[in-house]
Amino acid sequence: LHQMRELAREAGVPLVAANDSHYHIPRRRPLHDVLTAVRHGCTVAELGDRRFPNAERHLKSPAEMLELFTDCPEAVLRTAEVANRCTFSLDELRYDYPEELCPAGLTPLQYLTGLTWDGARRRYPAGIPDKVRQLIEHELVLIAELRYEAYFLTVWDLVRFAKERGILCQGRGSAANSAVCYCLGVTSVDPERIDVLFERFVSKERNEAPDIDVDFEHERREEVIQYVYQKYGRDRAGMTAEVITYRERSAVRDVGKALGLSQDRVDRLAKGMDHHHRVGEDNLAGRLCEAGIDPDSRLARQLAWLVEQLLGFPRHLSQHVGGMVITNGPLHTLVPIENAAMPDRTVIQWDKDDLDALGILKVDCLALGMLTAIRKCFDLVATNEERRTENEELRMNVDHSSFSVLGSSFLISSENAEPTKLTLATIPAEDPAVYDMICKADTVGVFQIESRGQMSMLPRLKPREFYDLVIEVAIVRPGPIQGKMVHPYLRRRRGEEAVEYPDERVKAVLEKTLGVPLFQEQAMRLAVVAAGFTPGEADRLRRAMGAWRRRGVMDQFRQKLLDGMAANGYAQEFAERVFQQICGFGEYGFPESHAASFALLVYVSAWLKRYHPAAFAAALLNSQPMGFYAPAQLVSDAQRHGVEVRPIDVNFSEWECTLEPGVRSQDSGIRSRESGIGTEYSVLSIQTTESIRCPSPSLTPDSCLLTPALRLGLRLVRGLSQKHAERVVACRKEGPFQSFTDFIRRTKLRAGALKKLGQADAFRSLQLDRRGALWRSLPEREPMSLFDQIDVEEPPALLPPLSPFAEVLADYSAAGLTLRQHPLSFLRPMLEEQKIVPANRLAQMDSGCRLKVGGIVLVRQRPGTAKGITFVTLEDETGTVNLIVRREIWERYRRVASRAVAMIAHGQLQCEQEVTHVLVSKLEDLSQHLADLASRSRDFQ
Repeated sequence: LHQMRELAREAGVPLVAANDSHYHIPRRRPLHDVLTAVRHGCTVAELGDRRFPNAERHLKSPAEMLELFTDCPEAVLRTAEVANRCTFSLDELRYDYPEELCPAGLTPLQYLTGLTWDGARRRYPAGIPDKVRQLIEHELVLIAELRYEAYFLTVWDLVRFAKERGILCQGRGSAANSAVCYCLGVTSVDPERIDVLFERFVSKERNEAPDIDVDFEHERREEVIQYVYQKYGRDRAGMTAEVITYRERSAVRDVGKALGLSQDRVDRLAKGMDHHHRVGEDNLAGRLCEAGIDPDSRLARQLAWLVEQLLGFPRHLSQHVGGMVITNGPLHTLVPIENAAMPDRTVIQWDKDDLDALGILKVDCLALGMLTAIRKCFDLVATNEERRTENEELRMNVDHSSFSVLGSSFLISSENAEPTKLTLATIPAEDPAVYDMICKADTVGVFQIESRGQMSMLPRLKPREFYDLVIEVAIVRPGPIQGKMVHPYLRRRRGEEAVEYPDERVKAVLEKTLGVPLFQEQAMRLAVVAAGFTPGEADRLRRAMGAWRRRGVMDQFRQKLLDGMAANGYAQEFAERVFQQICGFGEYGFPESHAASFALLVYVSAWLKRYHPAAFAAALLNSQPMGFYAPAQLVSDAQRHGVEVRPIDVNFSEWECTLEPGVRSQDSGIRSRESGIGTEYSVLSIQTTESIRCPSPSLTPDSCLLTPALRLGLRLVRGLSQKHAERVVACRKEGPFQSFTDFIRRTKLRAGALKKLGQADAFRSLQLDRRGALWRSLPEREPMSLFDQIDVEEPPALLPPLSPFAEVLADYSAAGLTLRQHPLSFLRPMLEEQKIVPANRLAQMDSGCRLKVGGIVLVRQRPGTAKGITFVTLEDETGTVNLIVRREIWERYRRVASRAVAMIAHGQLQCEQEVTHVLVSKLEDLSQHLADLASRSRDFQ
C-alpha cells in the first residue's frame, strides 16, 4: 500500500481501493479453487501458485473496506465516488433495424403492406375472408405504430431466399399468430382455421420486440445463415450466444477430475447420474458406492457439496441454435462480438434474454430434420412419378379429382392433366385413411407423434381432424400433465364427463378444448375475461409461464388471479382449479400457434407415410440423424408396411437411399432379378390392397399396384466417406462392375474403403460374400500402369462361411441394421422354454395377467413429469413391447435397467383403450445370452 501511494503521488494519479473479489463470501473459496482447476485442466492439488493463499478475495462491506484501508481511507471514498460517476445505462443503447430491403420510392411500411395484400390474394384466390381482412388491417396498424415493418421485411426476405433455393421452410411459434406472416408466406397456419391472438406475438402495451422463428431444412440451414452474412456483412450480422450451465453429469465430471478422481471412476459416476434427480437426494450416494467411493468419506462429502453448488453455474458460452441479430450500423457499437469456432461466423456475447431486455430484434433461423425428410420425400415421389408416367399403362384418361395407389399419389385437376407436384400446400387435407393410421398409433417416423407418450395418447384421443392434431401435439407436454388437464379432457371427449362453463365469457375461451385450457393463449384470455387482467398483465403472465425452468414464478400472480375471479363472481373452487391449470404451463406448455405449425407437419408426414411408405422411409434414412428411431427400426417399420427393402450393393446403391421399380401386388415369395451381372434375390413383403382407391373400373389394384422398392444407400456404410461413395457411383455410369478386380481398377479405392464396403456385404452382385470381399481387400493395392487394364480375377479363397447369427452381427456392425433375421429370433427356442411371450401375442392376452417379455432395448425415456417412472421400449422379431419401470424397480435393478442391451422383463400386462404395456416387477439381463451366441459363432468359424 505504501508503494502504491508513492507511485500515485509521483504520477499525479489518484489512488482507489479494490479487493480483487472473486467470490461473494469466504465459504465459496473451495468452489473457486475447483473452477480454477477446471479452467487450467488440472487438479486442485496441482494448482500451485495459481491458487489464492487465503479466502480474503470476497466482497466486503464499506466498513470492512475502511478497516482494511485504515491508513488510506481516502482511497475507499474515491472508489465510491468513481462508482457514483459511472452513470451509463444499457437503456442508452439505440437499436436501428436495417431498411435496405425497401425499393426506392417506397417506405418500408408501404412495401410491407403491398406484399401482404398481394400474398393475401394468392392465399385466398376466391376472396379474402372478412375475418382475415380485419386481422391484416389490425396487424399492419400495430406494426406501423411500433415501427417493426423492416423486421417483417427481413424475415420475408429470408423465406423468399430459401424458397428460391428449394429449401423447405416454415415459420412457427408466436409468429404463427400473425395473419401478416401467413400472407407473406412465413408461416403455413391459416388464421381462418385457428383463433389467432396477435397480442401473443406483438403487443403495444409491452413495447417488446417480436420474435419470429423459422424452421429450415437442417442440412441446408447454413445456406440461409451465410446468405445473411453475405447480404449484411459480418460487421452487421451475428449469431446470438447461449450460456451453457452445469447440470448433474457435467458438474460431477468437472468436480471429480478437479478433486483427483481417476478417469474411470469419474466416467462411472457421471454415467450413473439421473438428469431428473437432484444431487442432494439419494442419487449421488448410490452412485458413489457403485464407483467404489465411501459416501461418508471426506472426499465424498466434498464432492457432493461442490456439485450441489455448481449446478446452474455458467460453464461456457456457446452459440444459440439459430438466433441472428442484424443491425443498421456496425454491430460492435451495440454489442460485444467474437469470432465463432465455425468458419465465417460471428457470435454476439449476449444471450436471448439480454437481447429481449434491450429490445434488440433477432430472427431465429432454426433447423428441423423433418423438413429435410419431407423435402427429400417430395423429390423421391416426383422422380418416381416421372418414371411411372413413361409407362403407357399409367397414361389413361381419368375424370376423377384424385387417384391414389400404393406407392404413388396423383392430384389431377382435369382429364389428361399432369400430376401436381407435392408441396405442404397441395397435400390433400383431412384424409380419413391418414387419421385411421394415426388412431392406431402407426406413427413410427411421423413428426412429433412418434414418441412413446404420443403413441400412448393417440388411441385414446383418436384424432379425426386437423384441430385434433393441434391438441395432440400440445397435450403430451409437461404443462397440461402437471396441470392435470389431460384426463379431464379425454373424459369429456369420450362423453364420460359433462362439459360445463360458469358463463359465456369462459365458454368463448375454452369451448374448442371442452372447457380445459390446453394452450398458453387460453390461459392469457382467461386471465383477461375472468380475472380482469389487462393485456399487458396477461403478457407478464405469459412470460411467467414461459420461465418453465424457474420454479415459483407463477406464485406472484395467484392472489391477483383469485381476487379478480372472485370480483367477477366466479366460485373459489373454480378459481383455484384455473390457477393450478395455469401453473402447469410453468412446467412448459405449448402456445396454440406453435402447436398448429407443428400439427401441419404431423399431418404431412403422416400422409406421406400412408401413401408413399417407401419414399418416406428412404427420406428418413437420408435425413439421419433425427427423430426417435435408429435406421434399423425405420427399415423394420417400412418392411411391416409392405416395402421391399433391398441391400446395399456397389452395383445398385447411390450415396443416398433410393427407390427402384418394384413388383406387382399378386407377386409374392422369393423373386429374382436379372441384372446382367448375376441374379439378385430378395424376399418380398406384400401389403394388402384394402385401402386402394381406383378412379376407373378399367384400372384395378392388380393392374396398377407397382410398389417401389427401397434400395439402401452407401451412406449407411459406417466409416465410408461420401467422396468414396460418389466415386463408386460415378464409375458405375460406364456400366455395371463385372468383378471385384474390375471394381478396384475403375474406382481405384484403397484398402480402407474396400474393407468398409466388404464389411457391409456390398459386393453380393459380384458373387462375392462378406468374407471373400474382406479377404480380397486385405492387400494395399497400388495402381500398375502396365497391367491396370487387364481384368484378371484371382481364384476365390476357400473360406468357411459365416454363421447366420454372425452375418446379422456383421450387418449391425457395418451398417447399423440387417435385412436378415432379427437377433432375438436366434434365442427364441430358449425364450420359449422360459415362457417369454413374443410381442405380437400381447394383444391376445388378458389385461392384468402376469407374464415375461424380452427384447433388445430401443428407447429409455424418463420425462420430468413421470414422477421417476422410466418408459422402456423393447423389440423382438415380432414387434415392440412397452415397459413401465417405476423408480424403486429401476433402482433395484439399476445395472440392468440402465446398461443392458437386451433384457427380460417380468410384470403385469395392462391394456386400456388399445394401449398395451407391461408394468415391470423384475428385470433380467439378456445381453449375455446374445454375447454367448456371438462367441459360439466365432468359435464355430
